[in-house]
Amino acid sequence: MKKISVIGAGTMGNGIAHCFAQKEFEVYLIDLSNENLKNAKETIEKNLDRMIKKSIITQKEKEDTMSRIHFYEQIGECVENSDLVIEAVTESKKVKLDIFKKLDLLCNQDTILASNTSSISIADIASATTRQDKVIGMHFMNPVPIMKLVEVIKTKQTSQETIKTIMDLSCVLGKKPVLVNDSPGFVANRILLPMINEAIHTLSEKVSGVSEIDTVMMLGMSHPMGPLQLADFIGLDVCLSILEVLHEGFGDIKYQPSKLLKEMVENGELGVKTQLGFYDYSNGMKEKSVNKRFN
Repeated sequence: MKKISVIGAGTMGNGIAHCFAQKEFEVYLIDLSNENLKNAKETIEKNLDRMIKKSIITQKEKEDTMSRIHFYEQIGECVENSDLVIEAVTESKKVKLDIFKKLDLLCNQDTILASNTSSISIADIASATTRQDKVIGMHFMNPVPIMKLVEVIKTKQTSQETIKTIMDLSCVLGKKPVLVNDSPGFVANRILLPMINEAIHTLSEKVSGVSEIDTVMMLGMSHPMGPLQLADFIGLDVCLSILEVLHEGFGDIKYQPSKLLKEMVENGELGVKTQLGFYDYSNGMKEKSVNKRFN
């Protein structure tokens, strides 16, 4: 593989583009918003600068990496000759189905189509195409340039050739691919989101406070970050979307999203990206304080 297209220039999309470009792939990062593309370019450059400061890469390697990333507002010709297209847009089934239907028409028959979805059925996404054997899930973890895990999600229709190609490709990126079967939430989020949801229930029932709950999980369970801060980092809207997929997929009350989570999303308290979630980030990540509503 030489040419990779990434649909969506948000946090996950720009991280995926960064990783591929650093490993000498030509990358086409596509987003309908010019502002998103501008922000993505700035983010990638900042992340590369951090790597320079840590002596992980040189200035020349940064320049070479950036030269391999091409920014486009239209899907069109960018994907026509791509060896792999990775979709990394909002966690909406309808939006993803529309994109995959379009990709199926635009891409060569040999092109593999992957989704970075964190919970939506890969089989459902593949159903929008005529190449279900070449559709697969590549669930990267955030932040993509740092986290090693890639959940590789296969369906009953995914070919062994496609699976091997993506498993090998993940290793080329310096990641650790783990093969899982298609199921709501896969492995990571099926386990993680109920824990986050339970932490939110614990808060809403006033069992303990925000920082106290996070401290218990960090010091008592050796988690690097507490579940409430992690929810802020993921995005409370994303957490809600994943829980809704799990609840719909399994019909089990344990996956039913907390009322407090729904309320915060409705109020636009989405975590780091809006500078307010369970914590207040208006003074920066390092100066965060507990959201006043929980004091």
